[in-house]
Amino acid sequence: MKFEFESLWRRVTGRTRVIMTILAVCIPMALSAQESFASLEEQMTGEEFRAAGLEKLTPGELESLNAWIRSRSLATLDAPRYGATASTGPTPLSDADIEEMKREKIVSRINGKFSGWDGQTIFRLENGMIWAQDDKDKFYTQEIQNPTVTIEPTLFGGWKLSIEGFDEACDVERIQ
Repeated sequence: MKFEFESLWRRVTGRTRVIMTILAVCIPMALSAQESFASLEEQMTGEEFRAAGLEKLTPGELESLNAWIRSRSLATLDAPRYGATASTGPTPLSDADIEEMKREKIVSRINGKFSGWDGQTIFRLENGMIWAQDDKDKFYTQEIQNPTVTIEPTLFGGWKLSIEGFDEACDVERIQ
């Protein structure tokens, strides 16, 4: 077997040898990186996990999200937070970082009657906020008066609105 490999290696051109050597080194490294991937559950504290709304995902949905991250080798999961670097230490928080930290769940009531959303719905809340539907989903229900609404931050910077007593939710953006 050794003889066959050596004669084959001699027949291979220099460029092909380089490519084969690179592959021989890179493939085990890639496999090792895949094996050492830490899931979101392992990377985040319980509070961060809940704040991102990830506890609402089914085990299958959470596995799909972890697989998506794993397939893209997002190194940012291990990166220091809010501008801190290993070499220079923490840097001051930017306005965007401070705003991101304020992203907490909002609970209020809709002013007046509610009968669902139609892809263009505006939600006026008792706390003075006004939110616009940011997706084209439709949901209809029997008309109710001043229902409690919860608006929660989503994983990728958006907001999700839900009405107490219903399993439906829609994406929203604040307009006032």
